[in-house]
Amino acid sequence: MEEFEASASSKKTKTIYISTVFGIAMVLLMVGLLGLILVYAKNISSYVKENIVLNIFVDDAAHESDVLQLQKQLDGNVIVKQTQYVSKELAARNLQKDLGEDFVKFLGYNPLSQSVDVYLKAEYANNKDIEKFKAELLKNPLIKEVKYQQSLVDQMNQNVTTISLIILTFAGIFVVLSVALINNTIRLAIYSQRFLIKSMQLVGATKGFIRKPFLLYGIWHGLLGGLIAIILLIGTLYVAYDNVPDLVFLQNYTEFGIVFLGVVGLGIFISGFSTFLAVNKFLRLKIYDLYR
Repeated sequence: MEEFEASASSKKTKTIYISTVFGIAMVLLMVGLLGLILVYAKNISSYVKENIVLNIFVDDAAHESDVLQLQKQLDGNVIVKQTQYVSKELAARNLQKDLGEDFVKFLGYNPLSQSVDVYLKAEYANNKDIEKFKAELLKNPLIKEVKYQQSLVDQMNQNVTTISLIILTFAGIFVVLSVALINNTIRLAIYSQRFLIKSMQLVGATKGFIRKPFLLYGIWHGLLGGLIAIILLIGTLYVAYDNVPDLVFLQNYTEFGIVFLGVVGLGIFISGFSTFLAVNKFLRLKIYDLYR
Protein backbone atom coordinates (compact mmCIF):
# COMPACT_ATOMS: atom_id res chain seq x y z
CA MET A 1 0.00 0.00 0.00
CA GLU A 2 2.84 2.35 0.88
CA GLU A 3 4.55 1.58 -2.46
CA PHE A 4 1.31 2.35 -4.32
CA GLU A 5 0.90 5.67 -2.48
CA ALA A 6 4.55 6.53 -3.13
CA SER A 7 4.12 5.71 -6.84
CA ALA A 8 0.92 7.75 -7.08
CA SER A 9 2.58 10.67 -5.30
CA SER A 10 5.57 10.46 -7.63
CA LYS A 11 3.33 10.48 -10.73
CA LYS A 12 1.37 13.41 -9.37
CA THR A 13 4.59 15.33 -8.71
CA LYS A 14 5.90 14.63 -12.22
CA THR A 15 2.59 15.75 -13.72
CA ILE A 16 2.73 18.98 -11.74
CA TYR A 17 6.32 19.63 -12.83
CA ILE A 18 5.55 18.90 -16.49
CA SER A 19 2.54 21.18 -16.46
CA THR A 20 4.66 23.85 -14.73
CA VAL A 21 7.37 23.64 -17.42
CA PHE A 22 4.86 23.89 -20.26
CA GLY A 23 3.00 26.68 -18.51
CA ILE A 24 6.25 28.63 -18.23
CA ALA A 25 7.09 27.79 -21.87
CA MET A 26 3.76 29.14 -23.15
CA VAL A 27 4.16 32.42 -21.26
CA LEU A 28 7.77 32.79 -22.45
CA LEU A 29 6.64 32.03 -26.00
CA MET A 30 4.32 35.03 -25.90
CA VAL A 31 7.11 37.18 -24.42
CA GLY A 32 9.45 35.98 -27.19
CA LEU A 33 6.89 36.74 -29.89
CA LEU A 34 6.52 40.23 -28.51
CA GLY A 35 10.31 40.59 -28.54
CA LEU A 36 10.45 39.52 -32.19
CA ILE A 37 7.69 42.00 -33.02
CA LEU A 38 9.77 44.75 -31.42
CA VAL A 39 12.83 43.65 -33.44
CA TYR A 40 10.89 43.66 -36.71
CA ALA A 41 9.22 46.98 -35.89
CA LYS A 42 12.66 48.51 -35.28
CA ASN A 43 14.08 47.02 -38.49
CA ILE A 44 11.09 48.16 -40.57
CA SER A 45 11.47 51.66 -39.13
CA SER A 46 15.19 51.69 -40.00
CA TYR A 47 14.48 50.33 -43.49
CA VAL A 48 11.93 53.08 -44.20
CA LYS A 49 14.17 55.82 -42.83
CA GLU A 50 17.20 54.63 -44.79
CA ASN A 51 15.22 54.75 -48.02
CA ILE A 52 14.55 58.48 -47.75
CA VAL A 53 16.56 60.06 -50.55
CA LEU A 54 18.22 63.47 -50.72
CA ASN A 55 18.65 64.64 -54.31
CA ILE A 56 21.78 66.75 -54.55
CA PHE A 57 21.82 68.63 -57.86
CA VAL A 58 25.16 69.97 -59.04
CA ASP A 59 26.06 72.84 -61.34
CA ASP A 60 25.44 72.11 -65.01
CA ALA A 61 28.98 73.16 -65.85
CA ALA A 62 30.51 70.66 -63.40
CA HIS A 63 32.63 67.90 -64.86
CA GLU A 64 31.71 64.30 -64.12
CA SER A 65 35.05 63.78 -62.36
CA ASP A 66 34.22 66.63 -59.96
CA VAL A 67 30.82 65.11 -59.21
CA LEU A 68 32.38 61.69 -58.59
CA GLN A 69 34.85 63.33 -56.21
CA LEU A 70 31.91 64.94 -54.40
CA GLN A 71 30.25 61.53 -54.18
CA LYS A 72 33.41 60.10 -52.62
CA GLN A 73 33.38 62.88 -50.01
CA LEU A 74 29.73 62.20 -49.23
CA ASP A 75 30.43 58.48 -48.80
CA GLY A 76 32.93 59.38 -46.09
CA ASN A 77 30.37 61.41 -44.11
CA VAL A 78 29.39 59.76 -40.82
CA ILE A 79 25.63 60.23 -41.37
CA VAL A 80 25.56 58.88 -44.94
CA LYS A 81 24.68 55.22 -45.50
CA GLN A 82 25.17 55.14 -49.28
CA THR A 83 25.14 57.33 -52.38
CA GLN A 84 24.34 56.91 -56.05
CA TYR A 85 25.60 59.04 -58.92
CA VAL A 86 22.87 59.93 -61.44
CA SER A 87 24.20 61.22 -64.76
CA LYS A 88 22.14 63.39 -67.10
CA GLU A 89 21.55 60.36 -69.34
CA LEU A 90 20.43 58.11 -66.48
CA ALA A 91 18.13 60.84 -65.14
CA ALA A 92 16.59 61.17 -68.60
CA ARG A 93 16.03 57.43 -68.93
CA ASN A 94 14.39 57.27 -65.50
CA LEU A 95 12.07 60.17 -66.32
CA GLN A 96 11.21 58.63 -69.70
CA LYS A 97 10.12 55.45 -67.90
CA ASP A 98 7.92 57.48 -65.55
CA LEU A 99 6.39 59.61 -68.36
CA GLY A 100 6.15 56.84 -70.90
CA GLU A 101 7.49 59.03 -73.72
CA ASP A 102 10.79 60.38 -75.04
CA PHE A 103 10.76 64.02 -73.87
CA VAL A 104 14.42 64.49 -74.94
CA LYS A 105 13.50 63.81 -78.56
CA PHE A 106 10.52 66.15 -78.28
CA LEU A 107 12.54 69.02 -76.73
CA GLY A 108 15.65 68.41 -78.76
CA TYR A 109 17.95 68.48 -75.71
CA ASN A 110 18.27 67.03 -72.19
CA PRO A 111 17.24 69.69 -69.61
CA LEU A 112 18.05 67.53 -66.57
CA SER A 113 21.05 68.02 -64.32
CA GLN A 114 23.43 65.40 -63.05
CA SER A 115 22.99 64.66 -59.37
CA VAL A 116 23.95 62.49 -56.42
CA ASP A 117 21.26 60.61 -54.50
CA VAL A 118 22.12 60.35 -50.81
CA TYR A 119 20.61 57.86 -48.36
CA LEU A 120 21.15 58.63 -44.68
CA LYS A 121 21.56 56.29 -41.73
CA ALA A 122 18.32 55.69 -39.85
CA GLU A 123 19.29 57.65 -36.73
CA TYR A 124 19.90 60.79 -38.82
CA ALA A 125 16.74 60.57 -40.94
CA ASN A 126 14.94 63.48 -39.28
CA ASN A 127 14.35 67.05 -40.41
CA LYS A 128 16.68 68.59 -37.82
CA ASP A 129 19.73 66.58 -38.90
CA ILE A 130 18.78 66.73 -42.58
CA GLU A 131 18.46 70.52 -42.53
CA LYS A 132 21.82 70.82 -40.80
CA PHE A 133 23.37 68.51 -43.38
CA LYS A 134 21.68 70.43 -46.19
CA ALA A 135 23.10 73.76 -44.94
CA GLU A 136 26.60 72.28 -44.96
CA LEU A 137 26.13 70.90 -48.47
CA LEU A 138 24.97 74.23 -49.91
CA LYS A 139 28.27 75.81 -48.86
CA ASN A 140 29.88 73.77 -51.60
CA PRO A 141 29.91 75.89 -54.82
CA LEU A 142 29.50 72.72 -56.88
CA ILE A 143 26.04 72.10 -55.38
CA LYS A 144 23.20 74.26 -56.59
CA GLU A 145 20.20 72.59 -54.90
CA VAL A 146 19.27 69.90 -52.35
CA LYS A 147 15.77 68.43 -52.41
CA TYR A 148 13.95 65.96 -50.17
CA GLN A 149 10.36 65.37 -49.05
CA GLN A 150 10.27 67.26 -45.78
CA SER A 151 6.59 66.55 -45.05
CA LEU A 152 7.17 62.83 -45.61
CA VAL A 153 10.06 62.81 -43.14
CA ASP A 154 7.93 64.64 -40.54
CA GLN A 155 4.98 62.30 -40.94
CA MET A 156 7.16 59.21 -40.93
CA ASN A 157 8.95 60.15 -37.69
CA GLN A 158 5.68 61.05 -35.98
CA ASN A 159 4.14 57.72 -36.98
CA VAL A 160 7.23 55.77 -35.89
CA THR A 161 7.24 57.54 -32.50
CA THR A 162 3.54 56.86 -31.93
CA ILE A 163 3.76 53.21 -32.95
CA SER A 164 6.90 52.69 -30.84
CA LEU A 165 5.19 54.11 -27.74
CA ILE A 166 2.16 51.89 -28.26
CA ILE A 167 4.30 48.77 -28.72
CA LEU A 168 6.53 49.57 -25.72
CA THR A 169 3.50 50.24 -23.51
CA PHE A 170 1.94 46.97 -24.58
CA ALA A 171 5.27 45.20 -24.03
CA GLY A 172 5.59 46.59 -20.51
CA ILE A 173 2.06 45.50 -19.58
CA PHE A 174 2.60 42.07 -21.10
CA VAL A 175 5.89 41.50 -19.25
CA VAL A 176 4.20 42.35 -15.93
CA LEU A 177 1.36 39.93 -16.74
CA SER A 178 3.87 37.26 -17.77
CA VAL A 179 5.75 37.59 -14.49
CA ALA A 180 2.47 37.29 -12.59
CA LEU A 181 1.39 34.20 -14.56
CA ILE A 182 4.71 32.39 -14.11
CA ASN A 183 4.76 33.35 -10.43
CA ASN A 184 1.25 31.91 -9.91
CA THR A 185 2.21 28.72 -11.78
CA ILE A 186 5.26 28.24 -9.54
CA ARG A 187 3.28 29.02 -6.38
CA LEU A 188 0.69 26.39 -7.27
CA ALA A 189 3.42 23.82 -7.91
CA ILE A 190 5.08 24.58 -4.55
CA TYR A 191 1.69 24.57 -2.83
CA SER A 192 1.34 20.87 -3.65
CA GLN A 193 4.62 20.28 -1.77
CA ARG A 194 3.76 22.34 1.32
CA PHE A 195 3.41 19.34 3.62
CA LEU A 196 6.78 17.98 2.49
CA ILE A 197 8.39 21.35 3.19
CA LYS A 198 6.89 21.52 6.67
CA SER A 199 7.78 17.88 7.42
CA MET A 200 11.43 18.52 6.54
CA GLN A 201 11.39 21.59 8.75
CA LEU A 202 9.88 19.66 11.69
CA VAL A 203 12.60 17.00 11.60
CA GLY A 204 15.27 19.67 11.91
CA ALA A 205 16.28 20.53 8.32
CA THR A 206 17.57 24.07 7.91
CA LYS A 207 15.78 26.54 5.66
CA GLY A 208 18.73 26.63 3.26
CA PHE A 209 18.78 22.84 3.02
CA ILE A 210 15.02 22.78 2.27
CA ARG A 211 15.18 25.59 -0.26
CA LYS A 212 18.13 24.24 -2.28
CA PRO A 213 16.42 21.37 -4.17
CA PHE A 214 13.32 23.48 -4.86
CA LEU A 215 15.48 26.34 -6.20
CA LEU A 216 17.43 23.95 -8.43
CA TYR A 217 14.18 22.52 -9.77
CA GLY A 218 12.82 26.04 -10.26
CA ILE A 219 15.89 27.13 -12.25
CA TRP A 220 15.80 23.89 -14.26
CA HIS A 221 12.11 24.38 -15.05
CA GLY A 222 12.77 27.97 -16.14
CA LEU A 223 15.61 26.78 -18.41
CA LEU A 224 13.50 24.00 -19.94
CA GLY A 225 10.56 26.36 -20.41
CA GLY A 226 12.85 28.88 -22.12
CA LEU A 227 14.35 26.25 -24.47
CA ILE A 228 10.89 24.96 -25.41
CA ALA A 229 9.78 28.55 -26.08
CA ILE A 230 12.83 29.13 -28.32
CA ILE A 231 12.08 25.99 -30.35
CA LEU A 232 8.50 27.19 -30.82
CA LEU A 233 9.73 30.68 -31.75
CA ILE A 234 12.08 29.27 -34.41
CA GLY A 235 9.18 27.24 -35.81
CA THR A 236 7.04 30.37 -35.86
CA LEU A 237 9.75 32.26 -37.77
CA TYR A 238 9.99 29.53 -40.41
CA VAL A 239 6.21 29.60 -40.89
CA ALA A 240 6.30 33.41 -41.13
CA TYR A 241 9.09 33.30 -43.74
CA ASP A 242 7.14 30.79 -45.82
CA ASN A 243 4.09 33.04 -45.85
CA VAL A 244 5.88 36.42 -46.01
CA PRO A 245 9.25 35.89 -47.81
CA ASP A 246 10.11 39.62 -47.60
CA LEU A 247 10.64 39.22 -43.85
CA VAL A 248 13.97 37.56 -44.66
CA PHE A 249 15.38 40.97 -45.64
CA LEU A 250 14.55 42.34 -42.18
CA GLN A 251 16.05 39.52 -40.12
CA ASN A 252 18.95 40.19 -37.79
CA TYR A 253 20.51 37.10 -36.20
CA THR A 254 22.26 39.14 -33.49
CA GLU A 255 18.98 40.68 -32.35
CA PHE A 256 17.25 37.30 -32.57
CA GLY A 257 19.99 35.86 -30.35
CA ILE A 258 19.44 38.64 -27.81
CA VAL A 259 15.69 37.90 -27.78
CA PHE A 260 16.30 34.17 -27.33
CA LEU A 261 18.81 34.72 -24.51
CA GLY A 262 16.38 37.18 -22.93
CA VAL A 263 13.60 34.57 -23.02
CA VAL A 264 15.79 31.92 -21.35
CA GLY A 265 17.19 34.41 -18.82
CA LEU A 266 13.72 35.70 -17.97
CA GLY A 267 12.44 32.15 -17.52
CA ILE A 268 15.31 31.19 -15.19
CA PHE A 269 15.11 34.40 -13.16
CA ILE A 270 11.34 34.47 -12.69
CA SER A 271 11.10 30.75 -12.00
CA GLY A 272 13.98 30.77 -9.51
CA PHE A 273 12.85 33.93 -7.74
CA SER A 274 9.21 32.82 -7.57
CA THR A 275 10.29 29.44 -6.18
CA PHE A 276 12.38 31.20 -3.54
CA LEU A 277 9.44 33.36 -2.45
CA ALA A 278 6.95 30.47 -2.48
CA VAL A 279 9.17 28.15 -0.41
CA ASN A 280 9.87 30.92 2.09
CA LYS A 281 6.14 31.51 2.44
CA PHE A 282 5.46 27.92 3.44
CA LEU A 283 8.51 27.82 5.70
CA ARG A 284 7.01 30.70 7.68
CA LEU A 285 3.53 29.19 7.95
CA LYS A 286 2.29 27.43 11.04
CA ILE A 287 1.18 23.81 10.68
CA TYR A 288 -2.53 24.59 11.03
CA ASP A 289 -2.27 27.25 8.31
CA LEU A 290 -1.24 24.60 5.74
CA TYR A 291 -4.84 23.35 5.60
CA ARG A 292 -6.31 26.73 4.71
